[in-house]
Amino acid sequence: QVQLVESGGGLVQAGGSLRLSCAFSGGTFSNYAMGWFRQAPGKEREFVAAINRSGRVTNHADSVKGRFTISRANAENTLYLQMNSLKPEDTAVYLCAGVVSSYAERQLSQYQYWGQGTQVTVSS
Repeated sequence: QVQLVESGGGLVQAGGSLRLSCAFSGGTFSNYAMGWFRQAPGKEREFVAAINRSGRVTNHADSVKGRFTISRANAENTLYLQMNSLKPEDTAVYLCAGVVSSYAERQLSQYQYWGQGTQVTVSS
């Protein structure tokens, strides 16, 4: 059974940086496209970034483009999200997700497996 465990969240001031990690187990990581999503209180879960199986193709939401970068280390079964220039509106629970696919999927409904999430809070 595939398991995803996020880490690296916390409290940071506006303009600061955080690096999220997602540890993958229970399958062959390199078979899975991976994504990051976020959910703020009272809001729907939204797409943040996605990466294909090899790591060569990425997609980022317009709201984070130029500030966040998704990457992966297949040899370490780990997905990353580097977040720079953080804003208060980035405050949310961040979740990683995986799907057996060749594409960097943007649609939430495409994903098969989800982590529990890690809280990111950006103070102004």
